[in-house]
Amino acid sequence: MSDYNGWKIFQTWNVALWIDNDKGLYSLASECRSYEDFIEQLRECDVTETLDGVAFNDSGLDRVALDEVT
Repeated sequence: MSDYNGWKIFQTWNVALWIDNDKGLYSLASECRSYEDFIEQLRECDVTETLDGVAFNDSGLDRVALDEVT
């Protein structure tokens, strides 16, 4: 069951929102094989969280759902 705008938790929704609505993040995500690959690329750029303060590697994120975003 989804609780937050179609997502299980706020953090997953927030990360997906940033990926879908930021041109740079969207472009990077579309080039990545998986969400894990995406956060590795972000780490190399020294980017660790959304501008709302949600960590891209938060342990509670629904990474299966985020794989579909990337």
